[in-house]
Amino acid sequence: MRISGFVIRILQQLLRDKRTLALMFLAPLLILSMLSLVFDTEDYDAKVAIVDLPQKMEAKVDTEDFQVYPNPDEALKDIKSGKLDGYISFEDPTSPSIVIEGSDPTVNGAVMKKVQTLFPSPSQNMTDEVKYVYGSKDMEMFDSFGPVLLGFFVFFFVFLISGVSFLRERTTGTLERLLASPIKIWEMVVSYVIGFGIVTLLQASLISWYSIYILDMMMKGSFFNVLIIIVSLSFTALTLGILLSAFAKNELQMMQFIPIVVVPQIFFSGLFNLDTISEWLSWIGPLTPLYYAADALRDVMIRGYAFGDLLFNLSVLIGFSLLFIVLNVAALRKYRKI
Repeated sequence: MRISGFVIRILQQLLRDKRTLALMFLAPLLILSMLSLVFDTEDYDAKVAIVDLPQKMEAKVDTEDFQVYPNPDEALKDIKSGKLDGYISFEDPTSPSIVIEGSDPTVNGAVMKKVQTLFPSPSQNMTDEVKYVYGSKDMEMFDSFGPVLLGFFVFFFVFLISGVSFLRERTTGTLERLLASPIKIWEMVVSYVIGFGIVTLLQASLISWYSIYILDMMMKGSFFNVLIIIVSLSFTALTLGILLSAFAKNELQMMQFIPIVVVPQIFFSGLFNLDTISEWLSWIGPLTPLYYAADALRDVMIRGYAFGDLLFNLSVLIGFSLLFIVLNVAALRKYRKI
């Protein structure tokens, strides 16, 4: 009898906690649905061009699935802008060469596979001369996915630690005493962001340094640029964590935001080829901070881009941080009774 009564009390507590019930039953369905839409896609169709194709060879090769460029310079320009994955040049018909963008090993393989379809006869072998605009033939999967994982783990830990820490400030009464002082809400939010941001800066520096110089992650650009991106992403995660902590009553509820807010972002960060993701999900990517941070990190670490090439992605990350700060002030002022 006592056991049954205790069981009934536990069930009643769970039924009253709507957020926990949603986490238990709806969050797994959401994530599994995303996984289904991400993985249930066709193979990536590489965007490959043909350059300087001799007229005498036009009848021998099938160019239906290829773009045709008049010269290598135009093709190379489109590779750098992301419009092409590679091209095959017949400038020397006896020894055609292949140029590949090179930042993603899976895309590189798709390019080579598509190039082989140009030659219906097995006797017509391609040359071994393959040039990479970025990366190299020795590039491993860790080098390609490393920048994405670096951004994800920084975002995850900063989000979690900042949210829980700010939650404890509120549950222990520290925040209530601060609000009773002359300090304004926006001053308090900015102070927390700066305070946590100093620790975040140290954390971001350590993680970036360890990944690049100890784990030997590919690094073509400037470490300083990587640090700027990581710090910008950290401030975005920091302000988002503080914002969502205003709607949590305890650490468990703060943890419940992870499957809904953090985990889905990895699907749109570049870990999976965004061109193969279902149209049902593709619109979500530009709404997530990790989408821009991962793109910027790959630009620096794999493609060697300079600071001027990162301004758009950095501006978006800073915009996210400012938006979350404004929402933090509004949430503390209107939506919480502290």
